[in-house]
Amino acid sequence: MGPSKVIPYYFRATQDNNDNGDSFDPEQVTISTLVTHNRFKVLGRLASHYKGPVSAAIHVNDDESKQTILTDLHKLYDQNPDMRRYVDIHLIVDKFDRQFNMWRNVAKFFARSEYIIMLDVDFYLCTDFRRSLKKNPELMDVLRSGRGAVVVPAFEYIKDVDGEDWRLFPKTKADLMTIVDNDKIDMFHRSWKRGHGSTNYTKWYDASEPYKVTDYNYSYEPYVIFKKEGTPWCDERFIGYGANKAACLYEIYLAGMDYWVLPDDFLIHQTHHYPEDTRAKERKYNKKLYDYYREEACLRYARMFIAAGEWNMDKASNVKRECAKIRGFNDVISKVR
Repeated sequence: MGPSKVIPYYFRATQDNNDNGDSFDPEQVTISTLVTHNRFKVLGRLASHYKGPVSAAIHVNDDESKQTILTDLHKLYDQNPDMRRYVDIHLIVDKFDRQFNMWRNVAKFFARSEYIIMLDVDFYLCTDFRRSLKKNPELMDVLRSGRGAVVVPAFEYIKDVDGEDWRLFPKTKADLMTIVDNDKIDMFHRSWKRGHGSTNYTKWYDASEPYKVTDYNYSYEPYVIFKKEGTPWCDERFIGYGANKAACLYEIYLAGMDYWVLPDDFLIHQTHHYPEDTRAKERKYNKKLYDYYREEACLRYARMFIAAGEWNMDKASNVKRECAKIRGFNDVISKVR
């Protein structure tokens, strides 16, 4: 879709050093996110809470609302010093709403650290996953190798009203488990278990060490930390709600990256209401698109591994396992080989 005008670093974060005057750790994790006009306040809250690098792609409607959006953005920067210190803003100016994967790619492309967490701005960071990573050298080695992504489990209050005040959210796993046991909170979107169920929340409740996701499915769409360079981009054919983030993570998985779950860290969704009629229509379209896309991606990665002589290596195991579920895939690959 287009044309779109991308303006990178419309605002550039001023904080290239930490509070002690030393340069940032090159292995810092940048929050890579996308933001619309109605979520500006949430972005400001995220910057003040995280106090680390944020790369935010902001869509600006190229119509009469453009000046209002830019005025509010400047006001946010003027009023919040943490926005000025930590947040790089990249504008996408066009008339096309909900190009989520294109926006994700912009935020990732202009991130300035070795690792990113692909995060929806509505999620509140209840724990410090950066500290957890530094305490786990084995998990850091997984990230450095480019062969793994780290999952931060996501939760959602069962009653929307309970998720409106982030100041009341639990800050430790022990506190979280209290409201889990009281049936006040559960996995994010528990009505669509395929979306986050592969994280295996039952296992997470008792986990004390990171563990590997073993029951992957193509609808899995967790919030993950991974290496910026050398990882796949999100397919920009997905416009609107439904399957867009799952498609990003599907290709990451096919590229040979496994998912590992942090045992003590978690995110909680801050209640936000969505246009359900629009979501239903777009999900129906994207479901069909995703069926075609999965076949295409499987053939593309299989041919790439075969051509590179890597078909019998570990990095091709995810393709073999996942793509074999597609009817006729193995027959086609046997002819290609």
